[in-house]
Amino acid sequence: MRFLSKACIVGAAMASLMMCGLALAGESGPTFKSADIGHGITLHYAEQGTGQPLILIHGSLSDYSYWRDQIGPLAKHYRVIAYSRRYNYPNKNPAQPGYSAITDADDLAALISTLHLGRVYVIGHSYGALTTLFMASRHPELLKAVVLAEAPLVPLLCDLSGSEAAEGISVFADIQRRMVLPMRAAFAKGDREQGVATFINYVFADPMGWQKMSRDSQAGTLRDAHEWDVMLTTGTLFPALAPADIRAIKLPVLIMSGGKSYTFLGLIDRELARLLPDNRHVMFLDAGHQMWLQHPDEARDDSEKFFQAHP
Repeated sequence: MRFLSKACIVGAAMASLMMCGLALAGESGPTFKSADIGHGITLHYAEQGTGQPLILIHGSLSDYSYWRDQIGPLAKHYRVIAYSRRYNYPNKNPAQPGYSAITDADDLAALISTLHLGRVYVIGHSYGALTTLFMASRHPELLKAVVLAEAPLVPLLCDLSGSEAAEGISVFADIQRRMVLPMRAAFAKGDREQGVATFINYVFADPMGWQKMSRDSQAGTLRDAHEWDVMLTTGTLFPALAPADIRAIKLPVLIMSGGKSYTFLGLIDRELARLLPDNRHVMFLDAGHQMWLQHPDEARDDSEKFFQAHP
């Protein structure tokens, strides 16, 4: 998921990534491509660089342009591919029932196969991190190492260890009652704006959070909410991954957390750090959920050093 206003990146990102047709930022910049991954699904992506493939996955209410400031620097050492998940801009894929992060993980496996990438590195932010986590569970043979930046594995709140167990159950119930169920009701009526407003107001802990956003920010956010049209009517917003399945993930995992992020994401990250057998957990103490925007150089450096340690 993506929990901050898009005003700071949407306009600039689209302008820089989509200028001049297929040449996004001049000859030395990324190129814009698409891949038919089968079953009537096409994924659009930006690509730059050579070497080991590194795939960047955005969160909800977002698209591939989230990574625009990271593609160039990372492309100095990797073949970087930043793609938009199935129902995010500019993809125009047919709605299919059962959509969730599990679907996204299988889409990513198909994209890797279609592009003949072999084993890859992956950085996922928010819902992109949830996609990455399911990818590590379902398709580990395609991965070398991964970075998880606050994956919203919300069902894990019901399986927390020790002193945080009761809090996790309480937080899970609150998320269902005050966010997920009202969002489902709004999207079932075709009211995308009310569904997104419910989400924004909940995560900002402000009943006027949506109203305080500019109209431009609201419009950009709504454009990238089509995935929820599908997910919240015929799919699953927060699919579960059992603790035993998390323990079975043997890949090297770097967990990134924001010290000022949302409480439920901190609970989830701490439990993932307890469960994953080969992980390193880094905390950006003064950052919120958007550590990749608030500390872009540090987040990139930590990721590259982690990947270099796992060739």
